[in-house]
Amino acid sequence: MSNWMENQAQKISRTVSKRIIVSALAAALALGIGTYEFAKPSTAAAAAPAQAAPALDENSVGALLSLDRAMESLAARVTPAIVNVTVTSKSNARMNTDDGDDQQGMQQFNPFGQFGMPMQPQRPQIEHGLGSGVIISPDGYIVTNNHVVDGAVDVNVTLSDRRILPAKVVGTDSLTDLAVIKVNASDLPSVPWGDSTQLHPGQTVLAFGNPFGLRFTVTRGIVSALNRPNPSATDRRKPGQFIQTDAAINPGNSGGPLVNARGEVVGINTFLISSNGTFSGMGFAIPTQIVRPTVDNLIKFGKVSHGYMGIGISDVTPENSKFFDLKKAEGALVTQIEPNSPGAKGGLKTGDVITELDGKPVNDAGELQVQVGQKSPGTTINLAVIRNGKNVTVPVTLEAMGSRNGEEESASNEHGKPRWGIGLQDLSPDMRDQLQAPKDISGALVGNVQPGSPADNAGLQRGDVILEVNRHAVQSASDAVQELGKISKGQDALVLVWSNGGNTYRVLHPSQG
Repeated sequence: MSNWMENQAQKISRTVSKRIIVSALAAALALGIGTYEFAKPSTAAAAAPAQAAPALDENSVGALLSLDRAMESLAARVTPAIVNVTVTSKSNARMNTDDGDDQQGMQQFNPFGQFGMPMQPQRPQIEHGLGSGVIISPDGYIVTNNHVVDGAVDVNVTLSDRRILPAKVVGTDSLTDLAVIKVNASDLPSVPWGDSTQLHPGQTVLAFGNPFGLRFTVTRGIVSALNRPNPSATDRRKPGQFIQTDAAINPGNSGGPLVNARGEVVGINTFLISSNGTFSGMGFAIPTQIVRPTVDNLIKFGKVSHGYMGIGISDVTPENSKFFDLKKAEGALVTQIEPNSPGAKGGLKTGDVITELDGKPVNDAGELQVQVGQKSPGTTINLAVIRNGKNVTVPVTLEAMGSRNGEEESASNEHGKPRWGIGLQDLSPDMRDQLQAPKDISGALVGNVQPGSPADNAGLQRGDVILEVNRHAVQSASDAVQELGKISKGQDALVLVWSNGGNTYRVLHPSQG
């Protein structure tokens, strides 16, 4: 018994010793870890982020913040009056409406036809396009560009609240590239008119629209320049006076407004100049001094009749003013007078300098063109003219622009179809410079040639100058049309043409059937 008890005591002793050792090791390990945590170097701790620099206080940037708030208020005020215009149109009407594809004279124009943004046609005869517009009255009148809705068979507008409404075309004017459409709605947000004549280079302006179909976009810039001339090489009758801006304008902005800092419409965006078809810092808008009277007439009558004098004009410059006995380089210099035109009947002469119209100063050729174009046909205007250093007054009774063209066209048409397939215009000084035509070249400038026509088959091209028709010299488009109209049905026409620096005879064979 004693031996057994002694053995049990030894076992208990060993077990207790092991437990003590394990406990001691555990305690030592815990103490070691705790000591390490307490004594480990500070470099091992997670680095706390440095305090960020404080924001600039409002006193430092108060002017910028005030500008931001003003721009936000302006955009919020105007944007609800902007619409997206979607058009289904006849492609043959829209493809040839403007100067966007003028490869000879205006290569800087983008390929969208100014900048209404085309989309892929679903059928060969139909194409879909989009542009912009601005609501000018709560009852649904909307201003846009003519080239946006030209040839339209269906027009819809999307409002800023995403409503889509059908619109009807109230009236269009291709000369100014303006149009009015209307939706059947009331209490719509609208934007007031501003006075473009009060603009100055450097003023802030905002352009609103739907570039590339991205709806209700606003861009900010300044008035880069004013009174930019008509860039169209095919129709010198189109008024200029465009507002140039660096507010970004891209395809799809057509018809959107250019507004001043007061939220007033001072222009309607219409084209850009670019080497690649997208914005490159030069956008142009039609000033309200042209837009407002045109829109008023479109709403009242559905069309616009423009006054017409039938003269060619250019600016007076410091270089040429001394040759006309002028003290100031101001006024519109008469460079050409069409036969039997209102200007010719009124007694205007080449070399006259027009300084006033009905008592209002005429500063340059573009200003005169705008003032005359806004007059009604049949109106008699009084022109103050400096002629050989003397002041004279010349009364001119205006005709309707296009009326003479219609008469001339009928003389060269057969059964309502173009007889020779050629469009003619006078050779203006600007076009002479572009074509580098010698000063002794005079005649009718070929403006366009209908594919497959007698003129096309004879090799005539845009930019050629017709000098003679059937051995009779011509001095103007009117002369050429008159001579072509004298040719009997079925007979050929012989034309002497200046083209690419040389003269050649071409024979136009009339169309058969």
